[in-house]
Amino acid sequence: MELGISTFGEVEPDGTPGNAKNAHLRVQQLLEEVKLADEVGLDVFAFGEHHRPDFVISAPEVFMAAAAAITKNIKLSSSVTVLSSADPVRTFQNFATVDLISGGRAEMIAGRGSFIESFPLFGLNLDDYDALFTEKLEMFLQINKQEIVNWQGKFRAPVKQGVYPRPLQDGIPVWIGVGGTRASALRAGRMNLPMIIAILGSNPKHFVPFVEAYRESAAKAGHDVDKLQLGISSQFYVANNADQAADEFYPSYAALMTRVGRDRGWSPMTRDSFEWLRQDGPLVVGDVQMAVDKIMQQYELFGNTRFIAQLVTGHTPHEKILKAIEIYGTKVAPIIRKETAAA
Repeated sequence: MELGISTFGEVEPDGTPGNAKNAHLRVQQLLEEVKLADEVGLDVFAFGEHHRPDFVISAPEVFMAAAAAITKNIKLSSSVTVLSSADPVRTFQNFATVDLISGGRAEMIAGRGSFIESFPLFGLNLDDYDALFTEKLEMFLQINKQEIVNWQGKFRAPVKQGVYPRPLQDGIPVWIGVGGTRASALRAGRMNLPMIIAILGSNPKHFVPFVEAYRESAAKAGHDVDKLQLGISSQFYVANNADQAADEFYPSYAALMTRVGRDRGWSPMTRDSFEWLRQDGPLVVGDVQMAVDKIMQQYELFGNTRFIAQLVTGHTPHEKILKAIEIYGTKVAPIIRKETAAA
């Protein structure tokens, strides 16, 4: 199993038109995090796209390019690219450029996004939420396969010419990032694309039918189900002591979930709710053995080929985040790889 990290780059908003000192510091910290993840042998590092004051990453490809220059082996991805509100041609060019800089390590996780700020920001109609994603994904995949593109759709001017540069890889690996919508799983399976599920607030068992639908859709379309790649993403924090991990992670997690919950009508996060999510829900928060047990429980449920640990970092000191990455790469990852190889 591949093991990696994703981040949204939480940041305390500077609230100024310039002189963004908090954002500058957070960017430097993110580069330290990906450099360490590479050094401790993790497989993937993914940057999530958002257009909000509390997240510093709006252009994942720029972060990926910066990371490419300071890493050697780790795959670099978005998590996700909000393709619905992006231009497929420019997006492909950006990812192809990262692939050339990194020596063939670029990937894209494409999704519709869990926030909607990008639609009014780029002058798009939210009523076209799904149609935009469907069309732009199809266009991106065509560009990815063909040097000379002949494309005509509803939402974008036609293209009939070459798109450059081309990547070092045969094509940019494209995953579909989903949050639990059955139609998304069916589409990913039908298109024979790797799928990654964000399991954030429910018991992981609830997603088993969703994964079954993905595989059944692929089989019905004539694809080899045994070759499908499936990723699971859960929020993650590990320390040498389980109680220490919970105490260090909770303030950041509670702040994030309460802040997001205000927009979505959720109740504020409490310590009791947090402990349920940690013990019986999807949170992977604890010591090395607890992290191994949680990741392996998901592996037994889904047979996934990749696990992505989503860092939540808002109120946790940076040196503790780095320590968590170190423990993940040097202590958790070797056990997971050994156990999944044996399985």
